[in-house]
Amino acid sequence: MPARTGQQYLEGLRQQPREIYLGGQRVKDVTAFPGLAGGARSLAGLYDMQHDPDLREEMTYASPTSGQPVGLSFLAPRTKDDLARRRAMMSRWAHTSYGMMGRTPDFLNVSLMCMAEAGDYFAQNRPEFKQNIVSYYEYVRENDLTLTHTLVNLQRNRRPAATSRHFSTDVALAVVEETDAGIVVQGARTLATLGPLSDEIAVYPTRGQQLANTDEAWRYAFAFAVPCGIPGLKFLCRESYDLGRSQFDHPLGSRFEEMDAIVFFDNVLVPWERVFLYRDADLCNEISAATNQYTHSGHQVVTKNVAKCEFVLGLASLMVKTLGSGSMPQVQILVAELIEDLEIMRALLLTSETEAALDRWGVMCPSRIPITVARNQFIRMYPRMVEIIQLLGSSSLMALPTEADFSGPLAQHIEQYMDTDTATSRERVQLFRLAWDLACSAFGSRQVLYERYFQGDWMRNASVLFGGYDTEDLMQQVRDFLARS
Repeated sequence: MPARTGQQYLEGLRQQPREIYLGGQRVKDVTAFPGLAGGARSLAGLYDMQHDPDLREEMTYASPTSGQPVGLSFLAPRTKDDLARRRAMMSRWAHTSYGMMGRTPDFLNVSLMCMAEAGDYFAQNRPEFKQNIVSYYEYVRENDLTLTHTLVNLQRNRRPAATSRHFSTDVALAVVEETDAGIVVQGARTLATLGPLSDEIAVYPTRGQQLANTDEAWRYAFAFAVPCGIPGLKFLCRESYDLGRSQFDHPLGSRFEEMDAIVFFDNVLVPWERVFLYRDADLCNEISAATNQYTHSGHQVVTKNVAKCEFVLGLASLMVKTLGSGSMPQVQILVAELIEDLEIMRALLLTSETEAALDRWGVMCPSRIPITVARNQFIRMYPRMVEIIQLLGSSSLMALPTEADFSGPLAQHIEQYMDTDTATSRERVQLFRLAWDLACSAFGSRQVLYERYFQGDWMRNASVLFGGYDTEDLMQQVRDFLARS
């Protein structure tokens, strides 16, 4: 099957029985279940864009194996133009959710692509693992599947030794048996964003939990992928932030709930053909850097962040216009800060492409430093962006009627007293309900938490940047200056 339609995506979810639990009950059909259906429809809309006659060339390319159109986020870029073309496609998807869905399918599509292109890296572990990762990438690409992933082991405590190197087999995901058919894994992982809305789940090491070379390390040293409906796999969803309200009342939560889930592996048999790394702690620890997975996925992330910055700035500007507060210096300073955020993200994204270079696998890779800086900056930027929306809205975010109130007993009073010089009462309320959903609701709070942590711990990220940034030429400039007579 080449690039899927939205209907084909939804039908794929319905056809694969899975163990998904939300609110104490098992979800039989995520495409219809309250709290999940809205997100599924939004993802279906992304797939439909691949078949829009005006967008088809921008969203797809010819498969190198079948010749059929497949999603452009699967493209292995060989030139800077390829990178720009891929970014344009990802930007289309990001602007559809205004950056509010962080784990659209392109995030893991680009990750899987660069792993497959680095197949020789996996062959160092076992020769057959190269073919496994290449075949899996082609399978996902040719069937246009949606992937989630889960990277972090649950912890009994957060002592440094516990979080980074030593896991308890009754909590962390570990190999408990090796058979002729594959490896059997038991344990829990978090956090599978988009898990209930995905076809497959990838499990591979994260930069934040490095494995030590101990006698037991092999139990935790693996990378694999399995269908979300494989026996023994269970998803426990958090509370949904799609509260079943109208798109007027909760314009973001009703559309863009991508859901996060804890994943339980109850003696799950992973077939050998789905195993990509096994028993080699060093190869597992270096997978992200060696394959440039973090940089390519970061290219998607920063593209999404640009869309999010644009939306927040547009929202803030419309709020200011509606309230007539644009002449106030303190308001101008706040909006100017959002402008700076947007332009910084744009500049770093474009710099990553103009400074791109072929890596050792023959893939055109965005420049790592601009991507890393952009990801690190957004961890601090986004909570402040939300605070600015709160400061600009102030009491207008609190005194908000619902859509039902416009046909209720006080509708006439709302119409009479809640308009502004530039907006009707309904326009004003609709705008500020959007601002509320972005900056104050449960959905908005989850967005802040997501942006704080999904890109990694900011202190560790800073250490990685410090250790990987070459300042020798800069120090030499200072030495040359000091040496002048």
